[in-house]
Amino acid sequence: MRGSTVIASVFGIGYFPFASGTVASLAAMPVAALILLHGSGIALAAASLIAFAIGVWACGDHVRATGREDPSECVIDEVAGQWLACAFAPVSLPGLALAFFLFRLFDIWKPWPVGWADRELPGGLGVMADDMIAGLMAGVLVGLTRYFGLL
Repeated sequence: MRGSTVIASVFGIGYFPFASGTVASLAAMPVAALILLHGSGIALAAASLIAFAIGVWACGDHVRATGREDPSECVIDEVAGQWLACAFAPVSLPGLALAFFLFRLFDIWKPWPVGWADRELPGGLGVMADDMIAGLMAGVLVGLTRYFGLL
């Protein structure tokens, strides 16, 4: 297996037989909680941006190798997007659960501009960008919920 495929599939999670994106998002949650507990939301946002940059390369290489535009096994985008959503959350079960739920909702539903990025951006950037936008949208809603004392 190519190194880029190992990274893009998050060590094979992307080959889970069903709902591989949701499985990758779930797998990202404990790491997100650890970074939040021992660092901060800024540290988690930075980790998300690093995963994004690595993912653009890895998914781009995998897309070129397979000839498929957005292969389902590429799930590093879910990790990066989920981490970005969680960066706005308090370290609590309700906060992280809301970040998880909203990210998955926006990633699956693909409202504008998530859907635009999914359709219009090519290669690795296209694979990664829609999830980062979904993560940012989810994160802003989680942050607002937190700001208004609802979390």
